[in-house]
Amino acid sequence: MQPQTVLGFDYGTKSIGVAIGQAITASATPLLSIKAVDGIPNWDDIDKLLKEWQPDLVVVGLPLNMDGTEQEMTQRARKFANRINGRFGVKIATQDERLTTADAKARLFELGGFKALTKGQIDAVSAVLIIESYFENQF
Repeated sequence: MQPQTVLGFDYGTKSIGVAIGQAITASATPLLSIKAVDGIPNWDDIDKLLKEWQPDLVVVGLPLNMDGTEQEMTQRARKFANRINGRFGVKIATQDERLTTADAKARLFELGGFKALTKGQIDAVSAVLIIESYFENQF
């Protein structure tokens, strides 16, 4: 059975974007951006999100080089995903996130010009794009 509710994360060393998605509509909505210190969030913030949204699956964006090869951030994002799984016991998937930040900036600019381009909003919309990309690859 396909997961119904998906919580998505756009991992970063200073900020982690979060979005929530539904498989029925194959769409997602930005939630917020969580502060991180060298890639480590306040795990209580993650716990609160998991308790509030009770996702069937957590999808973490996997930053790859344009040629598909891995980089340092790829390993850090995997470690973040594994920590969510280990700490909270939720099912995890990773999703290629190449170009999501550029796409998020373009989407936000269309909606509100330069005023819409805050770092937190970009990260949250990037998480939306990660979830939507995950859904596209499932069908």
